[in-house]
Amino acid sequence: MEKLLIKLLRSNAKPPSRQTGGSVGFDVAACIEDDVLIAPGETKMLGSGFAIALEPGYAAFIYARSGLGIKQGIVPANCVGVIDSDYRGEVTVGLRNNSSVPFFVRDGDRIAQMVICRCALPELVFCEQLDETSRNDGGFGSTGSS
Repeated sequence: MEKLLIKLLRSNAKPPSRQTGGSVGFDVAACIEDDVLIAPGETKMLGSGFAIALEPGYAAFIYARSGLGIKQGIVPANCVGVIDSDYRGEVTVGLRNNSSVPFFVRDGDRIAQMVICRCALPELVFCEQLDETSRNDGGFGSTGSS
């Protein structure tokens, strides 16, 4: 996918932007009329003011910005948001405040990052047996504690 079509929905919308030449994620900014207070333990939905058109076989993933997540405790409420290729509505971000202090979001604040990835869309094939591996059905933590 060489180009991503973006539609700005409001005059104060900021398009997603990469901050450095090596950035994989596009920063997503809040597009809101008034400041939004997110109290400790609370989740608020925030609009971005833009919509995107992904090609089939691609998806956009909404991740936390590391500074907000690690330093402030402000993260996407569902951990990772998924935008499918057939969605054409506004990109929104559910932000959760996992800290013990209130957090204010202002119009234009960078609130998340969006990464575009190619996704496999395999046909499901049902079978009676799966091939054996050295791990087999060893679950979470099966390779040790470090």
